Amino acid sequence: MTYTLEQLAADCHAAIDSDNGPEGRETVRRHIETALKDKDFVAAHFGPDNDAPRKVLYEDPDYGFCILAHVYEGAKGSNPHDHGPSWAIYGQAEGVTEMTEWRKLKAPDGDEPGVVEPVRVYDLEPGMAACYNEGDLHSPRREDTTRLIRVEGINLEGMKRDRYVAA
Repeated sequence: MTYTLEQLAADCHAAIDSDNGPEGRETVRRHIETALKDKDFVAAHFGPDNDAPRKVLYEDPDYGFCILAHVYEGAKGSNPHDHGPSWAIYGQAEGVTEMTEWRKLKAPDGDEPGVVEPVRVYDLEPGMAACYNEGDLHSPRREDTTRLIRVEGINLEGMKRDRYVAA
């Protein structure tokens, strides 16, 4: 039986309705992994017709969380960042994303970026998902094209975020 976007959205909604904190997000993370392990689900949302770096698949009318599909072409890395006032769950559909988690040593101050140090590096492989709660600093890096689902606690389109540099 195929796991549909509608079912994923309903499961995520129920999880957040039950607990809008870290435990509920862990349940959402497990639902994302269920979706990622369903070949029909992945084919439906990451087929050849989807090459968008950011595509909102669902936005919850009650809680505001968004389920997005991301198709990233080629190698690229990003600087350490958090998701402002939100949380995010990254789920790997295809390819591998190296994730680094960071500890804040110094907060940003005006135009000066904050300073961070790495604490953990790991690969997100197809079928895996990782949750980053409010304030958790991380940075993804890829060697090739990747496809992933990301669930944002709120729609982060255009939201300004603090800048950080490695110590």
